[in-house]
Amino acid sequence: MWNTKIGPFYIGYKNGRYHAIFNNHGLGKYEHPQHAVDDLVCSATYSVLHPETSEPVDTDELGFPEDFLDWERM
Repeated sequence: MWNTKIGPFYIGYKNGRYHAIFNNHGLGKYEHPQHAVDDLVCSATYSVLHPETSEPVDTDELGFPEDFLDWERM
């Protein structure tokens, strides 16, 4: 989990794949959690909308650490 100014993002594991998740919406499926982080860091995931304004948000502006090991483990 990584908390951002628009809310927490998660990387979950289900059915043999890692999933980037924001606001209960999947942002992509990956073979490794680092691949999910890489896509979030460079805004290569599915679209993310601000939960309060519904404006599109570029994930590369949310300050994700580049190494998935720096994310909070839950």
